[in-house]
Amino acid sequence: MKSATIIPFPSTTNRQTQKFLPWVVCFSAALFFFFEFLQVNIFNAITPSLMKEFTLSAGRVGQASAYYFYATMLFVFPAGLILDRFSTRKIILFAMGSSIVCTFFFSMANSIFAAEICRFITGIGGSFCLLSCIRLASRWFPPRRLAFIIGLIVTMAMLGGMVAQTPMTVLTDHFGWRKMLIMDASLGILMLMAIFFLVKDRPATSPEFSEPKSFSWVNFKESLRKSLGNPQNWLGGLYTSLLNLPLMLMGAVWGSLYLVQHHHLSRTQASIVTSMIFIGTIIGSPLIGWFSDRIGLRRMPMLFCAVLALFDVLSIMLIPNLGMPLLILLFLGLGLFTSGQILSYPLIAESNSKKLTATAEGIASSLIMAGGMTQPLFGILLGLHWNHTMVNQVPFYSAQDYLLAMTIIPVAFALGWLVAFFIKETNCKSID
Repeated sequence: MKSATIIPFPSTTNRQTQKFLPWVVCFSAALFFFFEFLQVNIFNAITPSLMKEFTLSAGRVGQASAYYFYATMLFVFPAGLILDRFSTRKIILFAMGSSIVCTFFFSMANSIFAAEICRFITGIGGSFCLLSCIRLASRWFPPRRLAFIIGLIVTMAMLGGMVAQTPMTVLTDHFGWRKMLIMDASLGILMLMAIFFLVKDRPATSPEFSEPKSFSWVNFKESLRKSLGNPQNWLGGLYTSLLNLPLMLMGAVWGSLYLVQHHHLSRTQASIVTSMIFIGTIIGSPLIGWFSDRIGLRRMPMLFCAVLALFDVLSIMLIPNLGMPLLILLFLGLGLFTSGQILSYPLIAESNSKKLTATAEGIASSLIMAGGMTQPLFGILLGLHWNHTMVNQVPFYSAQDYLLAMTIIPVAFALGWLVAFFIKETNCKSID
C-alpha cells in the first residue's frame, strides 16, 4: 500500500507574518524617534525647576535646551552618510543607548554646564532617529505609500512630545525633575529592548540585503556632490524647518511658561494646551500624508498648510483674552496645519536615488534641526525689555515681551510659503 503524498501548502501564518513584518519593523524603530522627541520637549516640563535650581534667565534656558539642536545640526548630515553605508539596526541601538545613558547623567547634573554636555551628547544620538526610520521605511514600503508611512512615524514622535507635556509636568511637580528624568531614561531602556528584538535592516528578499563592507572615498564624494547639488533637498529641509518652529519653541520650551504667565493657566492646564500641538500633528501627519499620496501632489498641500498655519498663529498672538477652550482649539489647529512639514520627507526621498536617501535626508535634517537655534533667540527677545520682575524665583515676562519673541513664528510661516512656491512637484513618483 502506497503512502499518501503530502502536498505542502503555503503557511497562512507565514503569509500574515510577512504582511505585518514591515509595520512591526518600522514602528518598533519609531520608538527611537518617540524617545528622542521626548527629550527634545522635556524642557517644557522642567524649565521653571531649572530656573530656580541654577538661577537661569530665559536666554540661558533657551541656550541649554538648544544644545540638543547644536549637536543634531552638526551630526545629522554625517548620520545620513553613515546610515547609507552601515547596518541601520546597529546604529539605532548604539545611538539610542548613548541618549539613554546621557539622560541618566543629566538627572545627576550639579551645574547647568554638565546638563548642557549631557544634552549635547543626547542630541548626537538624536541625529540618527528620523533618518533611520525613513531609511527603513524606504526599504520596507513602496514609494506610493511613503508619505502615509512617514506621517505615521512622525505621529510616534508626536506621542513622545505629548508625553513630555502633561505626564512629565505632573511627574516633575510630584517627584522633582531629577527623579522624573530617571523614569524617562528607564522607559528608554524598555524601548531599546523592543528595538533589539524586532528591528531588521531589510526584507530577506531584498537584493541589497548585505551592507557595504568597506568605505569608498570615491562613492562618498559622488554621493555628497549629488545630494548637495539637488535644490529639492535644500528647499524641502528649509520648508520643514520653518513650519516646525511651533514645536521647537512652544512645544519644547516656552509654551507652558507663556500660558502660565500670559493667560494665567495652572502648569497642568498649560501642559494640556501645549499638548494640543502634538495631538494636532498626530492627526495631521498621517491625514495630510494620505491626502498627498491620494491626489498625487506634494507642493500644493505644502503651500496650503503654510497659509493656514500663518492665520492660526496670528490668532493666538493678536486675539485678546483667549479662554482655555479657544486656546486648545487654536493650538490643536497649529499642530494640524504645520503637519504639512512631513511632506518634505517623501518629496526628498522621491527626488533622489534610493542609494542616496539617507544622505539627502541628512542635508534636509541639518536645516530642520537648525530651527532649534531659535530657542536661545526666543529667550533673548523675551528678555530684551524685561523689567526684572521675579515671581517665585522665576523671571516674569509681560504680554509685550511674549509678543516680540513670538513674532519669529509668523515670519517663519510666511517664508515657508515662499520656499514651497519654488519646490518642484514630484507627483509622488521616485526618480528611480
